[in-house]
Amino acid sequence: MLAAMANAPPVKILAAELVTSASAAAGFPAEGAPEVALLGRSNVGKSSLLNRVVGRRSLARTSKTPGRTRLVNFFRVLRPEGELRLVDLPGYGFARVSQSERRAWQALVESYLAKRASLRMALLLQDVRRDPGTDESDLLPWLAARGIPVLGVLTKVDRLSARERAARLRFFREQGLGLDWIATSARTGAGSVELWAAIDAALRG
Repeated sequence: MLAAMANAPPVKILAAELVTSASAAAGFPAEGAPEVALLGRSNVGKSSLLNRVVGRRSLARTSKTPGRTRLVNFFRVLRPEGELRLVDLPGYGFARVSQSERRAWQALVESYLAKRASLRMALLLQDVRRDPGTDESDLLPWLAARGIPVLGVLTKVDRLSARERAARLRFFREQGLGLDWIATSARTGAGSVELWAAIDAALRG
């Protein structure tokens, strides 16, 4: 399934703020509001999309250098529907870091995903122009074994022509790791309403 980018009223955000940034599990905030984790490669645009969906230009720090997010960042988001936390996890894949640092990031991410009771779902972000790789295909069984629902989120759809976009969306509908996918753009805001609707449905379930 691939959600269409339909016209809809904008999502109302009452408040959005950084709660804390943690370099180890000991720094995670106390369990509380339901949490939605953002996962993806280092250059997939997690911070940009997070800023777009909460309507804040620079809440999450962005960089042209892949791999800038090296902490687990917890953001509190308040909407009329209730409160939740969006959790931006360190990216993987293209970051120019040492193997030892990458292993440390992996241990940090796994300590969050495996033990966080407040975690309700994960968003797997994927650049629409790239095919999923072994990082993504290996990650999904790991999450499934821990009972963590996953929604696929395609980023940067605005960078394709209409014809290219249609072809890529068809590819993910047919070969997208068995996930439901929502097509988004941090630049235009496309898909933000559909993404919030999918998050709300998962939290209600």
